[in-house]
Amino acid sequence: MSHASPEQSAGALTWGLDRAAKEDLPTTVVVFGASGDLAKKKTFPALFHLYQRGLLPKRVRIVGYARTRLSPEDFHKRATSFLGPEAASKDVEGFLRLCVYVSGQYDVPDDFRALRKEIENQDTAINPEGRSERVRVYYMALPPSVFLDVATQIKGCVYDDGCTNRIVIEKPFGHDLESSRQLSNDIGALFSEHEVFRIDHYLGKEMVKNILTLRFANVFYEAVWSHHYISNVQITFKEPFGTEGRGGYVDEFGIIRDVMQNHLLQVLSIVAMRQPESLRSEDIRDRKTEVLRRILPIQLEDTLLGQYVGTRGGGGKPGYKDDDTVPAGSTTATYAQCVLHVDNDRWRGVPWVMKAGKALDEAKMTIRIQFKDMPNALFPNLARNELVIQVSPKESVYIKTIVKEPGLSTNLAMSELDLSYHKRYQDIKIPDAYATLILDVLNGDHSNFVRSDELDEAWRIFTPLLHQIEKEQVVPLPYEYGSRGPKGVDEFASERAGYKLSAREYHWRPKPTPATATATAKGSTPSTGKL
Repeated sequence: MSHASPEQSAGALTWGLDRAAKEDLPTTVVVFGASGDLAKKKTFPALFHLYQRGLLPKRVRIVGYARTRLSPEDFHKRATSFLGPEAASKDVEGFLRLCVYVSGQYDVPDDFRALRKEIENQDTAINPEGRSERVRVYYMALPPSVFLDVATQIKGCVYDDGCTNRIVIEKPFGHDLESSRQLSNDIGALFSEHEVFRIDHYLGKEMVKNILTLRFANVFYEAVWSHHYISNVQITFKEPFGTEGRGGYVDEFGIIRDVMQNHLLQVLSIVAMRQPESLRSEDIRDRKTEVLRRILPIQLEDTLLGQYVGTRGGGGKPGYKDDDTVPAGSTTATYAQCVLHVDNDRWRGVPWVMKAGKALDEAKMTIRIQFKDMPNALFPNLARNELVIQVSPKESVYIKTIVKEPGLSTNLAMSELDLSYHKRYQDIKIPDAYATLILDVLNGDHSNFVRSDELDEAWRIFTPLLHQIEKEQVVPLPYEYGSRGPKGVDEFASERAGYKLSAREYHWRPKPTPATATATAKGSTPSTGKL
């Protein structure tokens, strides 16, 4: 078995390496929904990533379970179909030796008893001395409609009191506050809170995990991290594609439930929270929940909704309602912009803007912190400083800073202090978020998972807005596929949140071309920094 040493592993995983390297507990990972898209595109590639780097427990087996009847060869083909051409064949062969498959229904006790028998067979193979301390991870790569059925069968037919049991649940966690509480109560009746890992893959992304370090390991960030210096914060999520055959799912949940209530709100809570007492998972989650409790429910007048339409001309892109899986006349939003307010002493008066949309002009997820105007007139009409954390597609942190142009000129220019990961850390492969989070599960670290009270507060913030939109059948504004969103997106951020654009704004380019550099030096008008 060819594994990389811990020193060769990706930086994002370093925190868990010592624990993982010392861990020798017999471990079984059961992947429910093993024949589905999520498992083959995310779960198995993440497990393989950990295997390649020697981060899986030394004695581990992976058991796939799904309704589809598959031969071992077909299962192995599915499990490796998204590993990529760079995966070494010897590593793939070694990984597949750890993997077995069991088919069965999700609500039939006898099928789960057969699953338990297979788990026990695998346990005997990796635990010949009969060590009592063992770990079992139940990963539910499943639609929410079968969460409870599978959890019930796990507890009744598979759960072993002699093991450390951990159950991983994918979003969505409910549809609104009431359904979320019901799901939490139902799961809570079967598993204790310390056994439950609610996975939000954005919490495993490198730059999201880096926010804690940026804030609390650097004195100059924390010194200005309040309403005294910050004007507004914008958290933006863009996808350049539409439904692509997933119109039924998108129409059921909409962009607010799919992205904003979970991913973006989790990011907000990390940016806004106070320093935790320690890096222990519960101390971190306490601080995140503290912030969420102080966020006021979102008002409809602080919300802009949009739905994409097709592009004009031949060969254009289809609109949302052109998708056959979308109901005719649907008013589901595929774009939303909301203004939130954190009602505490640190953030009172600072608007937090969330933007999320499909079929937009680019793929991007950023956190943009805009600072207030300079309180003096020594240099009039200055653009505002900004700290920008780009989560994707290319991880980077940059500070927009005003400098004097070089040479004999006294002109001012907007520049940046730039940390681009693809340039600074060229030899380090940043792991997929799922690999990071599965490692956390194996180590029993809840820091980057959603606790039940966090979830409850998140739904409290959004549910009144969602119910009002649905009750009043609010019609979203149209916007063209590939555009920046519906008409008025910039005015909305400016009027509702005080976001300031100026003539000195520009679009940050990690790799400026010589032509661009020459044009800038000659004083040409830079392009805008619109989001």
